[in-house]
Parts: sequence; C-alpha cells; structure tokens
Amino acid sequence: MSDATAPENDNDQAPRKKRGVPEGLWIRCDSCKNTVFRMQVEKNFYLCPDCDHHFTVPGLVRIQQLVDEDSFEEWWPELTPVDPLGFVDSRPYRDRLVAEQKKTGMKEAGIVGRGYMRGRPLVLGLTDSAFIMGSMGSVVGEKLTRAIERATELHLPLVIVSGSGGGARMHEGIMSLMQMGKVSAALARYQRSGGLFISVLTHPTMGGVAASFASLGDLIIAEPKALVGFAGPRVVEATVKAKLPPGFQTSEFLLEHGFVDRIVPRPQLRAEIARMIDYCGM
Repeated sequence: MSDATAPENDNDQAPRKKRGVPEGLWIRCDSCKNTVFRMQVEKNFYLCPDCDHHFTVPGLVRIQQLVDEDSFEEWWPELTPVDPLGFVDSRPYRDRLVAEQKKTGMKEAGIVGRGYMRGRPLVLGLTDSAFIMGSMGSVVGEKLTRAIERATELHLPLVIVSGSGGGARMHEGIMSLMQMGKVSAALARYQRSGGLFISVLTHPTMGGVAASFASLGDLIIAEPKALVGFAGPRVVEATVKAKLPPGFQTSEFLLEHGFVDRIVPRPQLRAEIARMIDYCGM
C-alpha cells in the first residue's frame, strides 16, 4: 500500500519561472556608454564610476546632498498647478499634470524652503527636470518669487539650483512667460537689499529659465559638461546656418567666455557654496 503523504512526482510540479536580472539594476552612461550598477551610481553622488559623468539627480536627493541632515523645511508644498488655458497637445495638460504627479511623487517641478548648509542658514530653491523637464509654470514662478522675498525679509543667502530643460512651460502660455519677469524683479529687490544669490546650473538649464533667474546670480556655478543656453545647439545651428564651435553651450565653453564663474563637480558643491557664503560675509 502506498504512502499517501509521499511527495508527488517531479513531473507533476509546475515549471519554475526563469530568474532574470531585475529591471533598473543597471543603467547606461550617456557619456562613456558603459553599463554601470545603479546603486553604485547613487552612492557616488549620481556620478558614473568610470568617467564621472553627472547623471540627473532627483530634487529630493539634491536637497539631501546640499543641506545638513534633517535641516530642510519645505515652504508652500501645497501649491498645485491648474490648467488655465484648457491646453491640449498630444493630450490634455490637466491629464499630463496628473500623470507627472503620479510618476514623480511631486506636485510641481519646483521645491523651495529653508535649510542649513554646514551650519549656515540659507534659502534653497531648485527645479527638478523629472517633472515636465523642470519647466517653469505659474506655481514654480510663484514658489521661487515667494522664496526670494522671504530670503529678503530674513536677510539670508539664496541658492537656486536650476535643472530645467523646458524653460518656460508652454502649456500655460503668457502666464508662464510672465514668471520670468516676476522672479527677476524679486531678485532685483533682493540684491538691492544686500542679499547674496548663488545660481547653480545643472544639465540641462535652457529656455526661459536660463534667460531669467538662472543667469542673474551674484555668483554662477555650473556642474561639468552641463548644457546651458536659450535654444538648443541644433536649433541655433539651423538658424544661423553656420557650424558652431566645439563644446558650444557647455559649462566649459561658458566659463571660457565669462558667463559662468566656476565649474564645480557635484561632490564638492556643498563645500564650495558654504565657502562662498563665508567669503561674502553672509
């Protein structure tokens, strides 16, 4: 008599699923084209371990890299964009906003607040290129303007990290374009009051952002090989009908031509900004 508890024949077992490499474990470097371990990149300030290429950094990670631990107090996180024009391109702007918010976990492309950098109080703002290419809509402009005005009231240094490949957000039309003037006017009042504005340019910083607050820093720092300009190189080349110089619109080109004051690799950025604040007596 057979034992009812005996194990079933191996042939009766369901076939095992093949084990593969989990998605997202490895990423390809845009510069050296090597495939690198994502976790190693993230631990290394989002730099390629083979060539030091600067990958794009999420906004919240950027804050952790720059300010002292648990010192950042975000201001006006409840501000949410709307669709004033009922704009539709490949899909309605309203639907695009919802999709971007779900994808990024952010309500908008801009984050502002107060924090401490190596014990020094300051106001910090940034744009995150993950949210509609970091473009400046009404909410981003409003947040930056309020942050600048608060920095003026508190007599604190101001640091804005720009990562906007989209410039002014076309989905909001003139209401987006007017943010360029609004933020720039707030900066003029801040600088007249004796404030120190350090502008940090990352890849990419383009369009209306580059044409307004990003270029108005008392000190302008750029990360290595960041693309900075108004229109992209291909658009400029097609417009002027001429071959552009090598490295056109990169940080290194702009440093050579006086648009940027310093190029600072990401691991050194926090220390360099703190040193600049001390040097300027803020």
